[in-house]
Amino acid sequence: MNTLHESSRKVLESFLNYMLIERNFSENTRVSYRNDLERYLLFMQESAISLQTITPNHIEEFITELYSTGLEASSMARNISAIRSLHKFLLTERTLALNPAENLHQPKQARYLPPVLTIDEIMRLLEAPLQQNPRSRYFLRDKSILELLYATGVRVSELITIQQQNLYLEAGFVRILGKGSKERLVPVGSSATEWVIKYQQELRTGLAGRSSGDALFLNARGKQLSRMALFSMVRNYAVIAGIEKQISPHTFRHTFATHLLEGGADLRAVQEMLGHSSISTTQIYTHIDRSFVKEVHKTFHPRG
Repeated sequence: MNTLHESSRKVLESFLNYMLIERNFSENTRVSYRNDLERYLLFMQESAISLQTITPNHIEEFITELYSTGLEASSMARNISAIRSLHKFLLTERTLALNPAENLHQPKQARYLPPVLTIDEIMRLLEAPLQQNPRSRYFLRDKSILELLYATGVRVSELITIQQQNLYLEAGFVRILGKGSKERLVPVGSSATEWVIKYQQELRTGLAGRSSGDALFLNARGKQLSRMALFSMVRNYAVIAGIEKQISPHTFRHTFATHLLEGGADLRAVQEMLGHSSISTTQIYTHIDRSFVKEVHKTFHPRG
């Protein structure tokens, strides 16, 4: 498990001590803020973003991923309050010259639900790596990443940490290490399987070095692909595919779940694939088009 750098931990302790004195924090609030901000700072650290270089967009990306985990509205509000308070403290202490969280407001649920891509849009996006430059040595990696995102609906953090030993492609599964170190087996379709194998055989071996370990997806330096690199990749291919919606890697997860449910998949099966501990979390993906629901009712209800 990754841990915070010493410099970030000192900043966090200074902030918590300040809030204890100035705001008379209860012990429960102090523990909650510590957990919330450790997760926030670790997200930035893993993306190679320092406190001095955090931007509003970086914070939005964190909030989007945090919301996708299905946190209760009260927990989301506390996380945002903690982030705003931390940056205000750093501004007061002159550690930062600007406050990137100044315009961060308490979210409405719909604001942070990524848009769903249509079948046509997702197909165009999956083909984008081939359209950009088939001669690029990275198109195989990028193509297999996009295919795997749509095939499995995994989270960003889950995808970048997939190990080769956790691929059971002959059986059509990949073992995913999810939240709380919970493991699950997720089915992988034939298209994603084909591209991942092709990437492994034709590109990964050339990228791998001493620091690669068993990580499946590597960058140009042979290290595990970062979260920010994945965000940039998806947005780049969205432009190439002519998709005007504001999307991120999590859009694949939302699209994966919605397409399955619209196709008639059982909600509990989708819950299992997404790695949700509660089915109520999975229900945020049931934004099925009302005309589709009406057609189902008309077709199958005896008095439809």
